[in-house]
Amino acid sequence: MHEHIPLLLIEVGALLFGLGILGRLARRVGISPITLYLLAGLAFGKGGLLPLDASEKFIEVGAEMGVILLLVMLGLEYSADELVGNLRRALPAGILDALLNAVPGALFALLLGWGPVAMVALAGVTWVSSSGVIAKMLGDLNRVGNRETPVILSILVIEDLAMAFYLPLLSALLLGAGVVAGAVSLGVAVATVVVVLVVAVRYGNAISRMMNPDDPEVLLLGVLGLSLLVAGAAAKLHVSAAVGAFLVGIALSGKVAHSATEILAPLRDLFAVVFFVFFGLSTNPDDIPPVLLPAIGLAVVTMATKVVTGIRAARRAGIGRPGQWRTGLALMPRGEFSIVIAGLAAGVHPQLAPLATAYVLVTVVTAPLLARLPDARWFRRLIAPAPAPAVGAGGPTG
Repeated sequence: MHEHIPLLLIEVGALLFGLGILGRLARRVGISPITLYLLAGLAFGKGGLLPLDASEKFIEVGAEMGVILLLVMLGLEYSADELVGNLRRALPAGILDALLNAVPGALFALLLGWGPVAMVALAGVTWVSSSGVIAKMLGDLNRVGNRETPVILSILVIEDLAMAFYLPLLSALLLGAGVVAGAVSLGVAVATVVVVLVVAVRYGNAISRMMNPDDPEVLLLGVLGLSLLVAGAAAKLHVSAAVGAFLVGIALSGKVAHSATEILAPLRDLFAVVFFVFFGLSTNPDDIPPVLLPAIGLAVVTMATKVVTGIRAARRAGIGRPGQWRTGLALMPRGEFSIVIAGLAAGVHPQLAPLATAYVLVTVVTAPLLARLPDARWFRRLIAPAPAPAVGAGGPTG
């Protein structure tokens, strides 16, 4: 046994055991465990109380698997026809989403005088919601089967697909690449998304027939392997790994999808927790205080614009007022894409990455708490439509 393996086992074992206690505590007091998982990551990351050096790489890989499993499990809930129909209906909401949530980030960078490339980068940071955090929230709140959930997923998929175009464009700007190089990179990303989407929609039944739903071991290996393979290939081609994993889930149907959901659920729960811990581990607490107030201000504005986005999208889909608010509040957290964008653009300005990290932490810590508001009786009374006046009561007479 390699000499660092025992230390890795001790660190991972102690971390998971502690997270189990934190999760139980969170459920007992009625808050989302995501908040405590993030704070645990901050406590044991670089600059924290006790850095977990031996297990850092292991947790990083586990975190990536967590995002992939969260998205493939969401994809298993919906068919390819539902996806295409929802995307068509949600396109206007996706455009509104981009306008309402990217513009504040761009204006913020402009006001700070950070330059045009930083404007493009910060616009992306404030635009895209966190698919991983939202998937976990929907599961924790038992809302996966709600009427508004397809609307939420449609907006997330549109955002993730948009990232397939945005990230190559941002990379070209950061590298100072010419028009031809940027166009080639963008073309590869677009072609990849189209191919994966067409395969998922048109050949999903054939892919499902390759799996054996009656053999749990074989099904687990097949679905997990295919999800990682497609997600990795998508990421290699500068497309979101989350998009690839989600489309794998969409492609599987029938008994295969049902059995895969049951088999993958424990793995998803484990690695989803690792994802949130890694998010905290990768953040140095010393970087947060200098940019905390600007990050809070930016978060307040863009969390409000996400709520507006969700309410408008759900209203357009014919969903009632409580569902509209559940949609808007669910879309508030930013996460993996915002951190990726900030990491890519870290050299543009020294405060961009710390600001983005603090901003994401504010949204991720507060969003799971705010997402519970529609379940509160006082909030339901507050948003309930006013009763229509009785005919002839109090109105003008002839």
